[in-house]
Amino acid sequence: MLYNALMKRGLGQTEMAFFAYAQMRGLATVRTGDLVSPLRLSAVQERKLLSRLSKAALIARAWRGLYLVPPRIPLGAKWSPNEAQALNALMAEKKGRYQICGPNAFNRYGYEGQIPVRVYAYNNRLSGERVIGSVPLSLIKVADVRLGSTEEVESADGQTAIYASRVRTLVDSVYDWSRFDSLPRGYDWIRADLAAGLIEPEELVTATLRYGDKGTIRRMGVLLERENIDEAILRKLEGALKPTVGLISWIPTKPRRGTVNRRWGILFNAGA
Repeated sequence: MLYNALMKRGLGQTEMAFFAYAQMRGLATVRTGDLVSPLRLSAVQERKLLSRLSKAALIARAWRGLYLVPPRIPLGAKWSPNEAQALNALMAEKKGRYQICGPNAFNRYGYEGQIPVRVYAYNNRLSGERVIGSVPLSLIKVADVRLGSTEEVESADGQTAIYASRVRTLVDSVYDWSRFDSLPRGYDWIRADLAAGLIEPEELVTATLRYGDKGTIRRMGVLLERENIDEAILRKLEGALKPTVGLISWIPTKPRRGTVNRRWGILFNAGA
């Protein structure tokens, strides 16, 4: 049955030998060179085998010379890893760290209902767009110090995905507003989570100081001030700033017209 199914897809005995070997060894990935000895292939034969399997969507190419292997042989349809498998394999290969962020985290915590088409991930190794199987990735390279405040999420197949935490996601909505198009919506998410007790002002301030920039601190400071947060907490943010006469907009995408908060150097422009 297996042989007939593979034959119908233009595959044959070598492919069967590959899957039998992968399942016997419990392999989740294979690298160029791994199959030469056990399957008695030349380097050229191995390269052609992996290329055929990848083009047939029976395995997925993650990086040059690295392929993801399904836990079971996909007989009737194409196979693709999920986002956790794709990111875990890629970061393991590059010896890096990642955390899923932006629109994916907005959806996870219920801020937005739409499931993103792409998977956004901060990481300390790669930058740019990549597709692994049917998983499109937007890889955002950041410094090691900007990784942290995460949660582990286990999928049904036992894979563990690393997500930005709820509070970190809120900070990112202000810090990375231009990439994620998240202001002014992010302000509403923060207000709602504070009111519901889902986050505490102190942890929001701690995350802002650790992962934000000066603009993030100023915007977060004025938001918390307007929410009547304790003055001692506000002074922690204020202490990280130097006096300035320059203004930044509350809503960066709106015209620069409105009232001014001098303490935080914020211009409350249209829609504030």
